[in-house]
Amino acid sequence: MTETLPRGCELVELRVIGDERGSLVAIEAGREAPFDIARAYYLIETRADVVRGLHAHKTLRQLAVAVSGACTMILDDGRRREEIRLERPSQGLLMGPMVWREMRDFTADCVLLVLADSAYDERDYIRDYEVFRRALEATA
Repeated sequence: MTETLPRGCELVELRVIGDERGSLVAIEAGREAPFDIARAYYLIETRADVVRGLHAHKTLRQLAVAVSGACTMILDDGRRREEIRLERPSQGLLMGPMVWREMRDFTADCVLLVLADSAYDERDYIRDYEVFRRALEATA
């Protein structure tokens, strides 16, 4: 796995505040998440052999954090395809629009938190990889 990510993606270190009582990680709009947060959801109880995602978004921006456990994110911008293992609650993955994403290799305890800059809108999804590729070519 490499630190060179597809266009529109970035790994961000989240600030951990803690003492002998424990730790806290805060994610604020405009700071750790470089957008207003309109939606939050999390994936739980995903089997290790399951592949999730398998889509791109036309305009949506997201920040994903494995707050517990781990999973592998596969990101593809049409030119570069990279795998990133999310396994620390102090690391987030920013994903911009027009990036194909797949999630796999979930640990049994994985809780994947995703913060998004807009509410759910099915019209923003591209769920067919070939349609995604054609959309990229049309904008090139």
